[in-house]
Amino acid sequence: MENVIKHSFKIYNGRSLAEQAAEQIINYIIESGLDTGEKLPNEFDLAESIGVGRGTVREAIKILVSRNIVEIRRGTGTFISEQMGMTEDPLGLAFIKDKASLAMDLLTVRLIIEPEIAAMAAQNATQAQIEALRKQCELVDEFILSGKNHLQEDIIFHRIIASCSKNAVVEKLIPVIHSSIVASIDVTSSALKQETMETHREILECITAKNPEGAKWAMQMHLLYNRMLISKIHKEVQTKTHLDKKEIFKEGNCS
Repeated sequence: MENVIKHSFKIYNGRSLAEQAAEQIINYIIESGLDTGEKLPNEFDLAESIGVGRGTVREAIKILVSRNIVEIRRGTGTFISEQMGMTEDPLGLAFIKDKASLAMDLLTVRLIIEPEIAAMAAQNATQAQIEALRKQCELVDEFILSGKNHLQEDIIFHRIIASCSKNAVVEKLIPVIHSSIVASIDVTSSALKQETMETHREILECITAKNPEGAKWAMQMHLLYNRMLISKIHKEVQTKTHLDKKEIFKEGNCS
């Protein structure tokens, strides 16, 4: 804990001691170069080094847990979270009721950013990453052909492409991309199985060939297939809702 500077804390800008202590712990994590899965010092050592009481450290740790920066393992200690600082649903998309509209909106965003991510991946991917992407592509195919839910494997495929881009910000966008994949597969009921296999394979081959324009085009096609089907489903849902409302209105007038 040598890297942590002792502080005499005062509440400022409305921030509590616990919030300030949480920031100090974050600084310690960064300065010490702690990686995901590594253990933090115990509560007593943290309190002594930061210069606050153990109760304040406990509250600070709760704040960091809520932000998915650390996780508490009962009987073992506090560890750096595997998805440090990242939440599964950062935009609160799970609370949007109209999943068809949500899937459309997310795919619009994906069409803006993911083709460029694929192009960057084609430029920057290492041979080891390309091999990992190939294995994952084959695994997605295997799940689809055997009738298994391929959602998680699809997510990993896109995660590997993001890591191939060698762009730290792109990798932080993964939770949003995950949300989109979940929404898309839920709405389409995995109807685009053949298209998914074909376009995944095309993306892989372009990244392997170090062809940025080809990878960009292949990703666009992959997303457009999903967008077309979701658009069709969205229109069907809207039509059904409109007809249901008309039927309710008729029944109300008849009574």
